[in-house]
This record gives sequence, C-alpha cells and structure tokens, in this order.
Amino acid sequence: MSREVDVAIIGAGSAGLFALSQIRKQTDNYVLINGGELGTTCARVGCMPSKVLIQVADDFHRRKIFEREGIEGGEHLEMDMAEAMEHVQDLRDVFVDQTLGTTDEMDEDHLIDGYAKFITSDTLEVNGQQIKAGSIVIATGSSPIIPAAWNEFADDIITTDEVFELDALPASVAVIGLGSIGLEIGQALSRLGVEVIGIDQLDVVAQLQDPVVNKSIIDILGKEFPLWLGTAAQLEKAENGIRVTCGEKEVVVEKVFASLGRKPNLEQLGLEQLPIAIDDRGVPIYDPLTMQVGNLPIFIAGDVNSDLAILHEAGHEGRVAGYNATRKEVTAFKRKTKFGITFCDPNIATVGAQPGELNEADIVTGEMQFGPVGRALIIGKNRGVLRIYVQRSNGKLLGAAMACVKGENLAHLLAWSVQQNLTVFDLLKMPFYHPVIEEALQAVLYSVLGELEIKQDVVELEKA
Repeated sequence: MSREVDVAIIGAGSAGLFALSQIRKQTDNYVLINGGELGTTCARVGCMPSKVLIQVADDFHRRKIFEREGIEGGEHLEMDMAEAMEHVQDLRDVFVDQTLGTTDEMDEDHLIDGYAKFITSDTLEVNGQQIKAGSIVIATGSSPIIPAAWNEFADDIITTDEVFELDALPASVAVIGLGSIGLEIGQALSRLGVEVIGIDQLDVVAQLQDPVVNKSIIDILGKEFPLWLGTAAQLEKAENGIRVTCGEKEVVVEKVFASLGRKPNLEQLGLEQLPIAIDDRGVPIYDPLTMQVGNLPIFIAGDVNSDLAILHEAGHEGRVAGYNATRKEVTAFKRKTKFGITFCDPNIATVGAQPGELNEADIVTGEMQFGPVGRALIIGKNRGVLRIYVQRSNGKLLGAAMACVKGENLAHLLAWSVQQNLTVFDLLKMPFYHPVIEEALQAVLYSVLGELEIKQDVVELEKA
C-alpha cells in the first residue's frame, strides 16, 4: 500500500507543529507522522513542568526571609510533597493538553501514529505503508543522554523524563551535569528539602564563557548546595543507594539526576539510505538559514539538529522548514539574536556574542554588581552581576551575560537591542523608571562610556 503527499512531517513536537502551521497555508495534502506520545518536550518534560517545580520551590524558600521582614511563623511552614508534585503534574497536563489542540482535530489521513523510516530521499515507510512526499520535514526531537556505562544503574537514575512523574522526592540526589536543566532542577530539589550535590566535569556552569559571571553564580549557588566541579563522576552500587565519586570526594545518594545533555532522535530514521553528509553527532549537514539538508527536498528543525535546543528557536526553524517545504524555491531567513536563560535563582542569561567569540582588544566590558541595586535589595535578591560587551570603536552593543534577579527580563531587553544594532547612546536615551531592576542596566551602560573611542554626549533631554 502506498500514497503520495505534498509534504510529510516526521515528529509532532514544537518544531513539527510550527512547520505544520506553515504547510497548512499552502496545502491540505500532508501527513504528520509521530511515534510515541503526543505532546511537546517543552510541555511534557521540559520548559513548563520544570518552571512549575521551580516556582513551588522558590515560594517555599521565600520563608527564609520572613523574619527579616517581621513576618513570624515561617519556621513552621512545611511541604506536602505529594500535593506539590500533584500540582506540578496537574499544570503539566494543562500545558500538554494545550499543545494537543492541533493534533486532536486531525483525522487518520493527516495524522499517523507510527515511526517513519526513509526508503529513499522522497519516500518513507511507516506501519508497513510507503509514503512518497514532495518534501519531508524531520522534527523528531531529542532524548536525555545516559552513558552506556551507567546502564547497570538504571533503577537509580532519573532524568527529566521521570522527575515530574514522582509522587515523592528522594531524600538525596547527585545532580550530574550542571547545564541549565541540572542547575534548575538541582536548586529546586534542594529548596524542597532534598540533600543535593551538584557535579560537573567542567569548571563552568550553564556553558558560561564569562569568568566573572561564572564565578558569581558558583559562589551564590554553592551556599545552597555543594558544587563539585572539574572532575568527572564515577558511579557504583552501594548498600543504601548509589556511590558517586569525584576524585577524592564521594557521597552515597538515593538517586542520581542525570543532566548530561540530549541526543537527537535519529536512530530509527534510516538516514544511511540518503545521499547526505553526516556530522560527528550523527546529524545531517544542513543550512541553518533554510533548514535544508544538502540539496534534497528534506528539511530538519528543532532539537533533532542539535543546534539551539530552545523552544523559540525550534519555532523559528519549524516555520522556516515548513515554509520552504511547500515552495519550489528555497528561501534563506535571518536568524534572530541568540540568547538563553537558566531559570535558577538568580537567573543566568546570555545574549548575543559571548567572550569566546569576541576580540578582547576591540570591546569594552561593562559591569554592574547587584549588591547596591535598590530594587534588588528591597526584594532580598541583591546578588550577582550584569556584564555587557560593547564595540570599542562605536559603542554598539554586541552581547551580555548575567547572573541576577529578573535576568529573564533584562535578557529580553538586551536581545531586542542587539538585534536592532543599538548603541549604548541609543539605549541611554530610553526611559528608566525608579526603583526597578532595569536601573542596573542603565548603570552598566554608563560604566562603559569613558572607555569608548567614540565620544558622544548622552542626550537625556531632547528638544521637542
């Protein structure tokens, strides 16, 4: 049995659904093929349930500042973990249901439950049926990485695929891998009463390239739970759990939370059937401006390409892939300014170009420590630092890194500014309210003026 369609999408996650939104504008002759549960990684096991868990943990942690504010009784507050995890799961289900709105209305001709495999560059096989497509979008997502050597400890290891399903939290956890997910979940578990050890074989966390920001967040988080950095972790079974060893340090914990990154879901696709180049991660070589694989009518979008595993990037890539999949001429689209946010407390955020991409002699770095920031002091979160990177010759804002309260908001302001090629002079013309966290941004902008080669008056008053 075989059929022909204009477009076949493999994967009904975020990137696949965004591709579908473009494809539906051009044709109704398409199929969306999805193996496994419907619902995006973000909604089911990623962005959304993690933020619910973080919010619960942050609300409970807030009790520690009550005495300073004259609020009595905070020491008597307790967590009902079963109720807390049910709340996480309830909201998770709401978010998943929202993503299912598109697929729930699709009939069997358009939505196929199964795993697709390439037969040729324009033909797929799924459930014994061959589907010939004018173009194909690969949007199969990714899965947590577990080293093969750790398979024997499978019962003692949890990932984001399992942590939000727990009814009760373990008494102790070693969080191995301190990227965004590891830091977010590690801090949340610690604030909920779990004994946490954070471990990473690198000396940096959250892939930070700025040494000042990296040191600041390590110092801050290290006061909440121990951080063992610079040495790889070794696991072995122990009588009461699992022993984790890092050099001369060791600890026995109930569970290990593995946060070692994610691998693209490509194994079952039969890519060896295609005349394409593959990189060392097993990902097809593609054009990031068109999402096209080689010169074939194949496009790859979202986490599966192992580039920018962030929802808004998956959305952009899905739209580009869907747009090009329905047209004879492939169009290149500009990428948006890169930025990333880690939702620990304080937030970690990076925007635009980072130190490793910049020539130190060509830039001026501005810095604002958050100790004296009035609004941050009022809310008891005057910790961390904001750093910006500015072109020395003309004052153009190139990038930023921060570990600070409301970093998620500052990162957006800075990303918008970088994308619009604004200078510090442009930004200092903008209004700044008082007292707000954004005053730290105003201060860091002023801090670079004296080192710029270009000299301009900061116009705070403009004639009408």
